[in-house]
Amino acid sequence: MVRTFFRCWLDERELRDHKDFRQPFLEVAARLGLKGLEPAKPTFQAWYYGTRKPQGDFRRVVVAWTDHSIDQLWTEVPEGTTPAFRPLSDTSSTARHADLGMDLSDMRRTGAMAVRRAKEFLLGADRERVGTDTLDLLKDDVARLVAAYPREPLSAIWTDLLDSQGKVLRLLEGGRVRPSQLRELNFMAGALSFLVAKGFNDLEDWGQAMTMARVAAACARDAEHPPLVALVDGLKSLIAYWADRPGDALHFARQGTATAADHQGTVGLWLLGLQARAAAVLGDEETVRSANQLATDRRDHVVPDELDSLGGLFTYAEEKQLYYTVESEALLGHGGAQLASQAERAVQGFSDPTAPSWAFGDLAGSQCDLALVRLYGGDVEGAAAAVRPVLDLPTSHRNTGIVVSAGRVRLALTSDQVRTAVAARELREEIEVFPQTRPALPR
Repeated sequence: MVRTFFRCWLDERELRDHKDFRQPFLEVAARLGLKGLEPAKPTFQAWYYGTRKPQGDFRRVVVAWTDHSIDQLWTEVPEGTTPAFRPLSDTSSTARHADLGMDLSDMRRTGAMAVRRAKEFLLGADRERVGTDTLDLLKDDVARLVAAYPREPLSAIWTDLLDSQGKVLRLLEGGRVRPSQLRELNFMAGALSFLVAKGFNDLEDWGQAMTMARVAAACARDAEHPPLVALVDGLKSLIAYWADRPGDALHFARQGTATAADHQGTVGLWLLGLQARAAAVLGDEETVRSANQLATDRRDHVVPDELDSLGGLFTYAEEKQLYYTVESEALLGHGGAQLASQAERAVQGFSDPTAPSWAFGDLAGSQCDLALVRLYGGDVEGAAAAVRPVLDLPTSHRNTGIVVSAGRVRLALTSDQVRTAVAARELREEIEVFPQTRPALPR
């Protein structure tokens, strides 16, 4: 095994075992505001033997604790030599902040406050009527938030999202809107309410999520925008799906499919994918196959619409369609080489973070599905490799869908086929603590 500086550092302090390492790690994590964060035993062992580096919040704790950079800590130390590195406390403040992942957050936060103040000035300046500049600002906000939602942790955009939604709703209430502006403002209100509802879903507050989805639906109807109405039906299906109400999820997906029947954007395909996933939970293989086949048939006839042009959660890319197809089959308990190949392609489809359709939640979901398919084939090691990036996600990214998906892998690890394997037992233990470090409701 590789002898890293980190291993030498631990050996020097007699922290070679997980049980000795655990308590001081927890104390440092708590001082950083990450109470309860701790690596599972297999993760610690991978760090100790140099086969894997800490990621996300784990990295922050290790750097703060050791006062050395990750690159320094994972430098190989030749046998018979004594390592000596310069502590981060002796380096520049910028370098230290970069390694801790702070990334000039204070500067950005104060800058954002100034921008919000300037926006309020412009909104207040249009006292008699809503001006073109105000509408353009709000449209920019909608486009930015739609693009950011799948890529950033909810805590990073939550305040901004609620603020933007509040601005649009206040304009609609204030009576300063020209008739020609009503449709556009109602569309923006529906889009932002959709994102807020999705946020509550990701926080596992399904009652608030459904209430906000109904607000989004009302705005979509006032905008006379059937594709947006159908999209919100899809959101209701999604909320019911993660709330373990598959019957309701199937109902809302079918309702949205009927609304989108005369439209050629990708929302109709998403609704078919939602039908397939909900039907899979219900064990309805016939509906799974028919919905997935219909979505495949319609893909070649898609004509991108206003929702598709926004992107983010408002469009349904081919890689996401493959991910949903694999998930519906995995939920039916299917495995095999062909499905495993599809699952691998679904993961590969989200491998490029710069791609327009990339979303950390979809990547994590497809990785969990690949782990499930491999487990159904008896491949515990392959499943562990597939789910590893999910378990290493920062706590800020662990939304409801990701936690539930990881839980499905843990449940599959209890099957008679694999549960007695040592690797399966260790992976079960690691997944068991995964939800315990979820973020609190953003403030």
